[in-house]
Amino acid sequence: MVTVFIVLFKQLKAEIIMDNSNCDQGSLRPMMAGDLASILLLRNHDEIRRYMLTQHKISINEHTLWFDKASKNPSTELLVFEIKNKCFGFVQFKESSNTGIVDWGFYVDPDAPKGVARRMAEEALRTVFKKKGIYKVCGRAFDWNESSINFHKSLGFAQEGVLRDHHFDGLSYHSLICFGLLKRNCKVREKFNEEKE
Repeated sequence: MVTVFIVLFKQLKAEIIMDNSNCDQGSLRPMMAGDLASILLLRNHDEIRRYMLTQHKISINEHTLWFDKASKNPSTELLVFEIKNKCFGFVQFKESSNTGIVDWGFYVDPDAPKGVARRMAEEALRTVFKKKGIYKVCGRAFDWNESSINFHKSLGFAQEGVLRDHHFDGLSYHSLICFGLLKRNCKVREKFNEEKE
């Protein structure tokens, strides 16, 4: 199974209790080839790479090959979060089989306005649960990434396990916290009823 990480930054800790007034106009849309440069800049940012399983700088060739493959895979959803036509984040969902269970991951521009991470995550969860009919979303975070752990919990994710010393970064082993969110437990679920089909 492909593991995708939720990437959150220290400065986003306050977003667990915040309003979305700075990013009300933000929206998710499918990633396109024209987004490759913006997403590569985000992915290679030092404050994003340090939270990823793959921490090397991604080349444009590697990035393009990844996009070509992922964008043609019907079990993968690549989304861009933008505000006023500027990219502030990226979300990926990957279904490993036709069971309605997906792995997810995202990252947000470290200089994004306050509230972007929460707004993007909520919009992504509404999309995947309501519009795509997914049953469960799974995520993983390093056990030292308190921001990501708390963020998962704030969205209704339950901790489902720990993969002890599961990832070797070239210097040491790190444990991964496993999370799962069922559609019925999603804390943004009440907003589903506010949206018209």
